[in-house]
Amino acid sequence: MPLEQQFFNRDISWLSFNHRVLEEAKDTNLPLFERLKFLAIYSNNLDEFYKVRVAEYRNATLHPESYPDIPDAKGVLEEINTIVGQHWMEYSHVFKGQILPLMEEKGIVLHLDGYSNKPEHMQFIDDFFNTELIPYCQPVLLNKGTKSFMRDNRLYLAVKLYRKKKKDADRYKKRKARYALIKVPTNDHPRFIKLPQVDNQHHFMFLDDALRYGLPELFPGYDVVGSWGVKIARNADLGIEDEFWGDLVEKIRKNLALRKTGTPAGLHHDRAIPLDVLDFLMKSFDIKPIELVETGSYQNLHDFFSFPNPYAPNLEWQAPKPIKPFELEEAGSMFEAIKRKERVLHYPYHSFDYVIQFLREAATDDKVDEIKVTQYRVASNSEVVGALIFAAHNKKKVTVFVEVKARFDEENNLYFARQMEKAGIKIIYSIPGLKVHAKMALAIRRSNGVRKRSFAYLSTGNFNEKTARLYADHGFFTCNDAYLDDMEALFNYLEDQSVKPKLNKLLITQINLRKQIMKRINREIELAKSGREGYILLKMNGIQNKNLISKLYEASQAGVKIDLIVRGICCLVPNQPYSANIRVLRLVDSYLEHARIWVFGNNNDTEMFLSSADWLNRNINRRIETAFPIEQPELKAEILTMLEMQLRDNVKVRNIDEHLNNVRVESNKKPLRAQQAFYQYLLQLDKIVRKNS
Repeated sequence: MPLEQQFFNRDISWLSFNHRVLEEAKDTNLPLFERLKFLAIYSNNLDEFYKVRVAEYRNATLHPESYPDIPDAKGVLEEINTIVGQHWMEYSHVFKGQILPLMEEKGIVLHLDGYSNKPEHMQFIDDFFNTELIPYCQPVLLNKGTKSFMRDNRLYLAVKLYRKKKKDADRYKKRKARYALIKVPTNDHPRFIKLPQVDNQHHFMFLDDALRYGLPELFPGYDVVGSWGVKIARNADLGIEDEFWGDLVEKIRKNLALRKTGTPAGLHHDRAIPLDVLDFLMKSFDIKPIELVETGSYQNLHDFFSFPNPYAPNLEWQAPKPIKPFELEEAGSMFEAIKRKERVLHYPYHSFDYVIQFLREAATDDKVDEIKVTQYRVASNSEVVGALIFAAHNKKKVTVFVEVKARFDEENNLYFARQMEKAGIKIIYSIPGLKVHAKMALAIRRSNGVRKRSFAYLSTGNFNEKTARLYADHGFFTCNDAYLDDMEALFNYLEDQSVKPKLNKLLITQINLRKQIMKRINREIELAKSGREGYILLKMNGIQNKNLISKLYEASQAGVKIDLIVRGICCLVPNQPYSANIRVLRLVDSYLEHARIWVFGNNNDTEMFLSSADWLNRNINRRIETAFPIEQPELKAEILTMLEMQLRDNVKVRNIDEHLNNVRVESNKKPLRAQQAFYQYLLQLDKIVRKNS
């Protein structure tokens, strides 16, 4: 009889990941502004989490019949809010107890909970409020029974007031509290105000506190008792109930504005806010107790991304210069380099410029007849889109599949789709019911209608030159016809889903991916059962799908050794009888680990895939994803070297235990930080190539 299997809740698991991000802010080996950056990342992650995931739980508590997959939404939501409250207390301790004192040591003073009492500062704040802030201040007195509105993720001060007593006799009358709301004008002023320099120190204050300074002036006739930071996170769902009829693109365009006015997913408030103020806010904004989130004194601390560094670039982490491989530089042409051999680039260690060069070369090559690309997330000033428009101007036939349902990038994708359409590019929009998350590009050469030597690019990450400097991903260049045949077939499928492609190399969700993964896990199970070595190594952002996890449990019980490197969501429970042979690691460092890599040992005849797909339900069930084999021995060796470094990392890697704790790796060995070690490895590899050329 099989052992009963368990699974972590995906969102409780995600909170474990975000706590690991918070831990980086505690790392005293990191530069000050790198630690501050991790505080910003933690806050930014949590904002998105509430707008998407918590919003869904809230809806499930109100309409449980519509969410059969969330059986205990209320219980999970309560657990989420409890954990987040604990994390915010830790966040406050890190910020106030560690970061602020270190800032002062470096000559940077951030004044909290009020303002400096230095005369120079008092005069500056008074002038700043009266000349810069007042034009943007719109205080609103809240009236009982009147529903008011707060914009999504905008910062407000909730204010408690009493009418001033006009006569001596009034002092014996009990005054009734009034409540007001005022928006902090962060769209018009920076969040951090630089005060005059005093005693060779750089002084700053929150914009919130500059606004607090002037509250008595904004509420004449009232005594201001206090003010507390609040914000509402609103549901980020665009509210499109049916993707299968009508114009999906137009629906998305019209519904984007709803994101700012969607139903509340949580009221984030200063934990010091008085109960009467909180109760009045709940009634005014129709907030339920389960939607309350206790935080520290300040909201929207993702603004730490923009905290001014008066000593820049000192006190910041300096990313190493991206490597420009000698062989690619020497070839001069990406097409020529790819003809010589298949290539894998590792971002951000390698420069992403070669992807732009690949597209620009396709745009100018006389033999290239057609270019096809998928677009999921692109940079705001996209060189990728610029290269495709350049190709269209050069009379190339260009087809771009634009995923307009990429959450929080819908507007950006719609904008660039319109620009490309104006240039004559054929745009294929989203498939109803599915997101296209595959990352691929084709540069097709034809002669008399027959495809000749052509070129392809497949990746684990987006066509985004900005994130390619921050996310750790891998890009694969090939001119192998077997890959090209599959990719052409897939692009045809994106245009017409009535005919599924026949595939030789690629694994594609909705077609063959799940079956092929199961086949390879079964092979490792049979190897282990026959006394040979069964081994699986999976690196992903998240693993949730119960069928695939159950298969890994089965493999573990058969004796297959399994290593998982999972950055984010992990629903697989380690350290159980059914998972005794499974080790789960989490790597959080300066670069965001974004790559998906699957390795099947096959008794030392290693098979490797790079992929756009995590093993989350959304990727497996509701997206078009690709996984592509890496077969060249030297390319496999490079990637395996990186993975082995990550498995041996004893600085930034943590073991995930059966309680979702991030457990530091205990080691007596020399410190190994995988991201730094892999960069040095690639540098050395390139030096050897240069020397031997």
